Amino acid sequence: MNLEQLIDYLSRESSFQSRVQKWMTIPGKEAHYVPFPSTLEPALIEAFRKKGINGLYSHQAATFDIAQKGENVVVVTPTASGKTLAYNLPVFNRLYREPETRALYLFPTKALAQDQLKEVEDINLKLDIGAKAFTFDGDTPADIRRTIRKAGHLVITNPDMLHQGILPHHTLWIKLFENLRYIIIDELHMYRGVFGSHVANVIARLKRICRFYGTTPQFIMSSATIHNPRELAETIAGEPVQLIDENGAPSGKKHFVLYNPPVVNAELGLRRGVVNEVKQIARKIIPTGAQVIIFARSRMRVELLVTYLRDMAGELGLERRQIRGYRGGYLPLERREIEKGVKSGAIRVVVSTNALELGIDIGQLDVAILAGYPGSIASAWQQAGRAGRRNKTSLTIMVASSAPLDQYLMENPGYFFGKNPETAYVDRENLPILISHVKCAAFELPFEENETFIPNATQTLLDYLASENILRKTNGRYFWMSAIYPADEVGLRNSTQENVVIIDTTRDNRVIGEMDLFGAQEMLHTEAIYIHNSISYYVDKLEWEERKAYVHRVDADHYTDAITKTDIKVLDVSEELSLGPYGKILADVAVARTVTGYKKIKFKSHENIGFGRVYLPEMEMQTTALLLRFSRSALEEKGLRESHMGEGLKSVAYALRNLAPLFIICDVTDIAVFSMVRDPFTHEPTLYVYDKYQGGMGLSKKLFSREQLLLEAARDHIRQCVCAKGCPSCIGPTLEAADNSKQLALILLNAALDG
Repeated sequence: MNLEQLIDYLSRESSFQSRVQKWMTIPGKEAHYVPFPSTLEPALIEAFRKKGINGLYSHQAATFDIAQKGENVVVVTPTASGKTLAYNLPVFNRLYREPETRALYLFPTKALAQDQLKEVEDINLKLDIGAKAFTFDGDTPADIRRTIRKAGHLVITNPDMLHQGILPHHTLWIKLFENLRYIIIDELHMYRGVFGSHVANVIARLKRICRFYGTTPQFIMSSATIHNPRELAETIAGEPVQLIDENGAPSGKKHFVLYNPPVVNAELGLRRGVVNEVKQIARKIIPTGAQVIIFARSRMRVELLVTYLRDMAGELGLERRQIRGYRGGYLPLERREIEKGVKSGAIRVVVSTNALELGIDIGQLDVAILAGYPGSIASAWQQAGRAGRRNKTSLTIMVASSAPLDQYLMENPGYFFGKNPETAYVDRENLPILISHVKCAAFELPFEENETFIPNATQTLLDYLASENILRKTNGRYFWMSAIYPADEVGLRNSTQENVVIIDTTRDNRVIGEMDLFGAQEMLHTEAIYIHNSISYYVDKLEWEERKAYVHRVDADHYTDAITKTDIKVLDVSEELSLGPYGKILADVAVARTVTGYKKIKFKSHENIGFGRVYLPEMEMQTTALLLRFSRSALEEKGLRESHMGEGLKSVAYALRNLAPLFIICDVTDIAVFSMVRDPFTHEPTLYVYDKYQGGMGLSKKLFSREQLLLEAARDHIRQCVCAKGCPSCIGPTLEAADNSKQLALILLNAALDG
């Protein structure tokens, strides 16, 4: 049975079809080719002809044309559409004419950087111009680093290494900065939230150093499909950027199936688990000879699926070694071996986290199975794009979990297949992040008194740092004074500098990770069960003052869930709008949070099997929040007493928190929603949707303009959920909900939206 026959069989197989929510067939399309541009060097054209490339896709040519005009550009096309060639063309064209040209390539992961090095070296070899390309990351040996600084024409790195290993040592990189003409930023959609805010500031520091050396490099960027690629590109680059989003690459016919596992408990709305359902689907597909990639949301799910599939390898007609996992934590050589095996076809089934979602070249695959919604529509299409990469028919099956996001998309397939609504948001002016990078910039070069690093705020920040004796102001310039090396104090993946270090006492006190202070109170308190790389650890002691958590491995049958007490105080109102039965406010708030205890939750059944007390100091965070103020009189007219309002607000809060990532690209853990029946600020029943990062990340600000879409999505989802009285897929765990919580949530939402 070939793939076409398999698709035909699944389209008629009754048990499979009974669980299909939507089967979308996307026709294939022919390539839109254009001739090589006249301004492209003949030697470069000949090099591409040797690679079998006799023309360009229209978006590649358009990108080249804009780059030739000296303008910044971002190209937004699907996976495997030739974006790599789009940004390499201008670089090599100039490099051929001006051999001293330098280009800096930024990729979000080391694995992707290594993969792209092969492509660059291949072009370089065929051109025979002697240009040198290197990856520069934490694994680069010291002697090679010296060579790269002196002779590297194409330096391929990641934002973390640029931040800590290049910019602070710019005097060692004079050759690069004096000749830097292009900055290539691939997978732009990955730079959002905290990471994106850091990267935007790192780029501002990079441009500042370039100006010092007399260069003004161009930006050429690429991204997966999101709602606001130009806005994101301009925020990261700090400059105007042209957008190319008309895809000229060919594609084969794509079958995309939204698959919802059967309900196993109608009253609670519980469905069969994703892992077991994916195993059953794989049992139907793998024996046909199709090469399959399975994406799982966690490392633990990856290992579970690999174990289950290997156990039935004989039944699938495979050897165990033909089924492999791929995730973070594997050694680089092991990952390269797996990538090679997938590309050659030696590995028939690979189960991966989102690590293979990005543009690593793994060749042709026939079927992609998504074990749960990956968190964003952009990621879902990126993962689906891993199948059918050579213009052949492909099949993608997204298997839903019971999570609210998954179930909302199953209930509203038109939302998934319609115009992408997700926006990636970056707040470059987040104060803790901004101060950190002003320090780093001052270490790299003294600031001039009238210099602008961030509009309207640079002078104030410099004067503040001078008053703290971190900088010294002399003759209108600000010099670095502190003995510390500021880049070492700043991680690009979080907004605060302080973290709690996690120490495994069962492995000779080895450090296995770290966590921000707010997260540590909830997940690393004494007696917590902390899960790391799918391994359960018992927290023996959280030494709060020392910022250390001591843990040891355990074989636990449960996990812990922190009980927190939260108080919110409004500091300043930015915007306010009344919409009749509800109003919305954008405000700066102070969130005081204390972890007071924890619940023990049994794996799989999610039963509550015990409680414990926690004694930790209160922590306060200043952030931004969207306040949704509901009219008490309108709710009373609907027959809701105050106790009903409280229960309804909690249920709505759960739905809003879980559905917010549909409208802004973020993780569910990036925001929090807090409800108050008698809010001391608004004096009305109020929901606070706030960013869980010091200083805010702009997420609640983005939701301020999309709150009606979010409320409507919550109402639709709660109303369409198959449960009777409320469940974890819509309004939260039923053990904590009143019998009529689902009804109360709908009354509250109807009162707001219908009014």
